[in-house]
Amino acid sequence: MVIHNKLVRDFIPAIIARSGRTARTRTLNEEEYLRCLEDKLQEETKEYLSAPCMEEIADILEVIEAICAARNYDMPQLLSIKSKKRSERGGFADRIYLESVD
Repeated sequence: MVIHNKLVRDFIPAIIARSGRTARTRTLNEEEYLRCLEDKLQEETKEYLSAPCMEEIADILEVIEAICAARNYDMPQLLSIKSKKRSERGGFADRIYLESVD
């Protein structure tokens, strides 16, 4: 038996069952779900940092979308906030590294 104790994607139990193994699962309450999503965001970010690729970015985006849904954040509103911040403060395209301020 391998202990995982983590949030997994919806189809993982079925994928495990198709391989002839048994997955022991439970449904998280709302508080547990949000905490596990935050843990998952950290996990996926660490995976991206250790092996940068589009698949890991996609995983991070999936978790962010799930957090938004769980917190009832409106995605168009989120993107509008992002756009407003970019227009007011810029993005990161110019690769500016702030060393100090006097």
